[in-house]
Amino acid sequence: MPANSPAAKEADKAKTATLEAVEHAERSFAEAANAARVQLTDAAKRVEKSLAEGLDTLRAQSRTYTDTAGQQIEDAQRYASERIRERPITATLAGLGVGVLIGLLLSGGRSNNR
Repeated sequence: MPANSPAAKEADKAKTATLEAVEHAERSFAEAANAARVQLTDAAKRVEKSLAEGLDTLRAQSRTYTDTAGQQIEDAQRYASERIRERPITATLAGLGVGVLIGLLLSGGRSNNR
């Protein structure tokens, strides 16, 4: 085919149009990839912020519960100590009874196997 023939000119036009289309597609893909990267980065920052706020709330609530539980344990210890001082013999017998009961429960499965 001669370089100046109509078919050659059409082929050149088609080649140029194809190259332009490929370049346009590459630019569009790069722009879409950059936009997706920006959106993913923003979404990751929002998720991170939300998680951090949730953890802060959880920490604050757990501190409150821990303080409350600690105070209740101290109150229970104080109450038990006062009752033991008021009636030491009763407390000793109650402790002995609980110990014997736990011992019977723990050894109950072993005595039947002999």
